[in-house]
Amino acid sequence: MQTETDRQKRALGHGGPDIGALGFGCWAIGGEWAAPDGSPLGWGKVDDEESVAAVRRAFDLGVTFFDTADVYGAGHSERVLGRALAGRRDEAVIATKWGNLFDERTRTMDGADTSPAYAREALIASLRRLGTDRIDLYQLHIGDTPPGRALELRDACEEFVAEGLIRAYGWSTDDPERAALFAGGEHCVAVQHACNVLEDAPEMLSLTDERGLISVIRSPLAMGLLTGARGDGRRPAAGDIRSTPPAWLSWFETGGVPAKHWAARVEAVREVLTADGRTLTQGALGWLWARSGRAVPIPGFRTVAQAEENAAALAHGPLRPGQMEEVAALLA
Repeated sequence: MQTETDRQKRALGHGGPDIGALGFGCWAIGGEWAAPDGSPLGWGKVDDEESVAAVRRAFDLGVTFFDTADVYGAGHSERVLGRALAGRRDEAVIATKWGNLFDERTRTMDGADTSPAYAREALIASLRRLGTDRIDLYQLHIGDTPPGRALELRDACEEFVAEGLIRAYGWSTDDPERAALFAGGEHCVAVQHACNVLEDAPEMLSLTDERGLISVIRSPLAMGLLTGARGDGRRPAAGDIRSTPPAWLSWFETGGVPAKHWAARVEAVREVLTADGRTLTQGALGWLWARSGRAVPIPGFRTVAQAEENAAALAHGPLRPGQMEEVAALLA
């Protein structure tokens, strides 16, 4: 007989490790970093001691899947995660990404490199920063990589698997056709893509279901909009990407103010999402689990309190069918 915990597990590929229905995204704990023009790419200043404590608290609450990228904090996120998981590495499932170029000294990102040679160089550097001998899920971070080059990188990833440097791989992209191309690889087990209650991803969810892939869900809380934190009048600090949102970040206006259109949609579904004693965050995560049995949302965090709130969503589980229908009607 399956327990609730068993039902929440997701297999990371055939014979791969089981991960829970919830992972944690480690973009925010990378701290401040920037584009060449000085535009912020991080989430503002962080306290590394608090970040380490938050990762360890999440682990104690049953979250074992952590997703980062070499570029987050220009290497800093990987270093903090490696430190937090020291001594418990074999119990954890670590995902990271490659493809962006950055300078650890100046903490800036500058360009991209999708060559197979750089994929290996970046992998070795990530292993060093994380303090581990293998990556469980290695993901291409450049979402619009041309198909021909993507096939070369897929072959390179198969070589990394054969060498024991990674266990499996995937692509962080919102293009179902590109995701399907990578999925042709024997050890491709996941696609990382955006999805949340405000912006669904039906084509991608159909693909991951058909191919038996894990949907690693980034932006499950719409960059904080679905936490309610920005509705209290506080604004992000100057070093927070939401304070000067790039073109792709439509949920916020300059200064970090929630865009009126999106804020109105959050208010429309707030009552449904916060039913059954859930917080808004927990309701948004429950919507994703009800939306797909392959979804593994990776909400960000910077504090122990945020880690505890995110992890507590597991006890509530997916929204009920009636609640999903009500959300759909409210947002139609």
